[in-house]
Amino acid sequence: MNVELPFAPVDTIIRRNAGELRVSADASAELAKRIQERGSELATEAAERANADGRKTLMAQDFEVETVVDKDDLELPVAPVDRIARLEIDTRYRVSMDARIALADILEDYADNVAQAAAVLARHADRRTITDDDIETYFSLFE
Repeated sequence: MNVELPFAPVDTIIRRNAGELRVSADASAELAKRIQERGSELATEAAERANADGRKTLMAQDFEVETVVDKDDLELPVAPVDRIARLEIDTRYRVSMDARIALADILEDYADNVAQAAAVLARHADRRTITDDDIETYFSLFE
């Protein structure tokens, strides 16, 4: 699977939840892959909502978001999130800018939750580095 999301912003998200812990490159890569999978799932669900409303354009409301944040407040870049949104949906759908920003916001919250839990797992294992094993363990325990 080709990961559309650059690892640097994902690494930043993990680090802001890591405290004094280090972050392995593999942890960033694993979380980027998981973010992409989740984003693709959410976009597919949003496309179904848009289709039910007779629209071909995904809107923020299709992601069940009432308020769209300012894109400058997000760590995840919008362009790769747009590509993630389009991975599994039919090419006849368009994705509005508000929908892209809404999806980026949702995915960033998702990444923050996973990163927080991964930091707890690394500390519990008495390690100084968050690894891809911590990300994988989170998903095996909570999803």
